[in-house]
Amino acid sequence: MADNIPYTLFLTGIPGLEDIHVWIAIPICSMYIVAVVGNIFLILLIVSERSLHEPMYLFLSMLALADVLLSTTTVPKILAIFWFHSRNISFGGCVTQMFFIHFVYAVESAILLAMAFDRYVAICYPLQYTTILTTSVIGKIGIAAVVRSFTFCIPFIFLVYRLTYCGKNIISHSYCEHMGIARLACDNIKVNIVYGLTAVLLTIGLDMVFIITSYSLILCTVFKIPSWSARFKALNTCGSHFCVILMFYGPALFSFLAHRFGGKTIPHYVHILIANLYVIVPPMLNPIIYGVKTKQIQKRVILLLSPFSTCC
Repeated sequence: MADNIPYTLFLTGIPGLEDIHVWIAIPICSMYIVAVVGNIFLILLIVSERSLHEPMYLFLSMLALADVLLSTTTVPKILAIFWFHSRNISFGGCVTQMFFIHFVYAVESAILLAMAFDRYVAICYPLQYTTILTTSVIGKIGIAAVVRSFTFCIPFIFLVYRLTYCGKNIISHSYCEHMGIARLACDNIKVNIVYGLTAVLLTIGLDMVFIITSYSLILCTVFKIPSWSARFKALNTCGSHFCVILMFYGPALFSFLAHRFGGKTIPHYVHILIANLYVIVPPMLNPIIYGVKTKQIQKRVILLLSPFSTCC
């Protein structure tokens, strides 16, 4: 490991929008509160209600927990930068944040893949659904998601510590991520670039391929159903999950493509602003989407709130 690691790093927030940091922080803080409260409520609801102890809802509780972790890893520091100008962060703290961001993001991607598999089994093999997706299998899928993400993300720590740093300590971002730290080094960072791209392709990339494959098979099965109402009912069970997939992968894909093909035409602050939004907007919207589009959750929420409405 290098001996000249900078003791303190500085995060700039959103370069070019410093004058309105205070105002940007207001909606981010509001979304963060909604995300934390909504996801914790969803977890407690699923855990406490035995009727929701089904594979789809168990996977949803895992997703909600990951959402809380992802937003809590990033948003408090973002708000500290925007409101209190607390831009400094220790190198170790920055690396820790980097690891958890990449780790939780990879876990979320794996959970979305598991949810796609759940919908595939439910629609294509409905009679075997309960025998294929047992509680034991769901637990093993959850453990596999964590182990895979940890295995791919732990090398990031060693890759940034092995580099030689020579004075630069300003990261043009609101939070720490792998390449942001690596670019501070005066070493050749080709290994970091190659490994980062490989890790993304073997985790997020493969997950997307398998999700697309699952939905292709689902559509093939659905369009073989003779009844239009039965088709609509089958597709409706996938609606919430499909919306969540678009929100999760959409901004990340835009950011990835914009960095590679629109680096000169798209302002840098747009990249950073989108990066801020995709760690808070999906966690905020996921419980809302599932609450609005899932009848079982709607019913349980109404039952829970009915005593309060009666009192009022």
